[in-house]
Amino acid sequence: MSEMRFSKDHEWIRTDGDGATIGITDHAQNALGDVVFVDLPELGRVVAAGEACAVVESVKAASDVYAPIAGKIIEVNAALSDDPGLVNREPMQGGWFFRIEPADAGEITALLDEGAYHSFVDSLA
Repeated sequence: MSEMRFSKDHEWIRTDGDGATIGITDHAQNALGDVVFVDLPELGRVVAAGEACAVVESVKAASDVYAPIAGKIIEVNAALSDDPGLVNREPMQGGWFFRIEPADAGEITALLDEGAYHSFVDSLA
């Protein structure tokens, strides 16, 4: 079973087999508005936890997407190049950004679970 965790930068991460899939939360895509462009990281790039590694642009603003854990980029969602609106329509499924091979899988469990993330978002209001 895949486990989903969240960062305070509004990224989600879901473990799946040999890696973990990363995207932005529904809260983040709502705050951004209509996504018009996504700049994805290079395959093979090694990133540190908290490092900006992708960019999402909307009609309102551009925002960095951060790696919630350290690791190596093993796949990017090429569908976002042709249809960046997937981020708005399916932020937790088809609108994912990249997959990472974790340097330390223990970093994932240190992130927020769903209840803690929702409490964090509620505290921002």
